[in-house]
Amino acid sequence: MAKQKKQPRPKAVTPKGFRDYFGTEVTERTHMLSQIAEVYHRYGFEALETSGVETVEALGKFLPDVDRPNEGVFAWQEDEKDWVALRYDLTAPLARVAAQYRNDLPSPYRRYAMGPVWRNEKPGPGRFRQFYQCDADTVGAPTVAADAEICAMLSDTLETVGIPRGDYIVRVNNRKVLNGVMEVAGVLDPNDPEAMAEERGTVLRAIDKFDKFGEEGVRLLIGKGRMDESGDFTKGAGLSDEQADIVMGFMSARRDTGAATAARLRELVGGSVVGNDGVNELEYIAELLDAQGYGPDRILIDPSVVRGLGYYTGPVFEAELTFEILDEKGRPRQFGSVSGGGRYDDLVKRFTGQEVPATGVSIGVDRLLAALRAKGRMGGTPTGPVVVTVMDKDRMADYQAMVSELRNAGIRAEVYLGNPKNFGNQLKYADKRNSPIAVIEGGSEKENGVVQIKDLILGAQIAQNATLDEWKERPSQYEVPRSELVAKVREILESQKQ
Repeated sequence: MAKQKKQPRPKAVTPKGFRDYFGTEVTERTHMLSQIAEVYHRYGFEALETSGVETVEALGKFLPDVDRPNEGVFAWQEDEKDWVALRYDLTAPLARVAAQYRNDLPSPYRRYAMGPVWRNEKPGPGRFRQFYQCDADTVGAPTVAADAEICAMLSDTLETVGIPRGDYIVRVNNRKVLNGVMEVAGVLDPNDPEAMAEERGTVLRAIDKFDKFGEEGVRLLIGKGRMDESGDFTKGAGLSDEQADIVMGFMSARRDTGAATAARLRELVGGSVVGNDGVNELEYIAELLDAQGYGPDRILIDPSVVRGLGYYTGPVFEAELTFEILDEKGRPRQFGSVSGGGRYDDLVKRFTGQEVPATGVSIGVDRLLAALRAKGRMGGTPTGPVVVTVMDKDRMADYQAMVSELRNAGIRAEVYLGNPKNFGNQLKYADKRNSPIAVIEGGSEKENGVVQIKDLILGAQIAQNATLDEWKERPSQYEVPRSELVAKVREILESQKQ
């Protein structure tokens, strides 16, 4: 009889582009999501939770190819018919919900949503295929007062999670203004919007790289083209020097105040109707924010914000953290953007055939957490639970009673559930959990009605730094009546916070 081939053991590895999150990472994210939700709720937004799976048709941008739709999404075919995919963001599901329940939802509909999204893209350092987003959107409000409100809420949210004023800035721009500039530069014909679409796309991509290539590099990309250090040539948009001057003037139009910036932009858009509409909207947003006390130290009009201008139809905004951190090579750099959004009046129209105004913002929660950790405002060593040791396995009920008392008093606690034979292993376990306190009750303690409470934090400090005399004067283990267990544990925990 042939011997069966032994099945190889599966490799214990995380799939490429994904990662696992432990303990404090999960706790910190949950806390941050709760803080953000509190701000959104205070502004009158309602929670919405949609499925992690959408039809590819609903996602819109991604269509099946010969085998599967793999342009950025994780997708599969069901019953040889419909394609479905893990959601790419939280905006496409909102558009579907707004269309599907339009007769039942209030208008405007204000919702926030939080959760993981998946992108089938090449992973890189700090770039994962699954990450959390936190969105808030208003659907059905044509006034840019909704955009101003989103900006104010974004500012409040950053300060609530621990980014103080001065460490961030929310920048606001408008797609209509850029369209006006394009019209004046001769790259956009209002009577034939499809004409010169390729050139406009090249210009948009070029100015989106302003931070990377600088003024000279962008000017080359919107002109004849640019050759990089490796010798690779990128074809330009073919704009003349005069046309390039107009576009670059837009990029450098920011002034000290919103009103001065708007005045400069009005000069650039000239007689363009759509351009002047965009300037009017920016002026109105600045007026509304100023009335609420959001000055240029928190929110400012900045034409250099170009991210996503190909997607949005009106105002766009981006929150940038302005403090420096050290990169993996120890070089100082600014942390950069943690949030972006804007007005997208065409998205719901895909489902209904009617234009539905909408505006919203998305916060990259993982990037925000990384920023706070980089500044030392989060990510310290987490405190574990109080550990009740087991001196006699036949008295497990007594130990569980102690833990119950501690938990009912609001104190995090657990009984050691490993092999209790070696007491040293129990203390090693408590040390690995970073437990602040160990509770000990052997047979003699039980007989005398007392418990031993060991301050593990103080004990570690004494072991490291104290002389023998200091060690004797600062005991880290206390014997107290069993009835005073909760009170003494709470007292020690409070002292450890100081």
